[in-house]
Amino acid sequence: MDTNAKAHSHVHIPTVRILVLVFVALIAGTAITAEVATINLGEWNIVVAMAIACTKATLVAWVFMGVRFTSQLTKLFCVAGLVFLSILLLITFSDYSTRGWTYHAKTWSTNKSEGDSKTWPADKITSPAK
Repeated sequence: MDTNAKAHSHVHIPTVRILVLVFVALIAGTAITAEVATINLGEWNIVVAMAIACTKATLVAWVFMGVRFTSQLTKLFCVAGLVFLSILLLITFSDYSTRGWTYHAKTWSTNKSEGDSKTWPADKITSPAK
């Protein structure tokens, strides 16, 4: 095995201190999420819950999945996944926010027609081909 292959085979292992700190942060995030769920913030409940969830997911990916010490391509794909998730959430929330909109269709009798059908020349009307 040459020295170049050995240099690229190094795997970074986080220290026990870092792992414990991240674990404590995740437990604290869970407790904060449970506490915030009992507070009535109106429409901001989902925003706060999603912010806490994104923070916890970032900690898991950054430390436990080792994204911090991977190549730029791996980081790019992680960011692309988050952008795609953001697009999907934006589409979902835009659909949810328009649920209260109602369409009131008008009946045929109240719609005013364009023009007068009585003035249409009879010779312009074509019969279907047989």
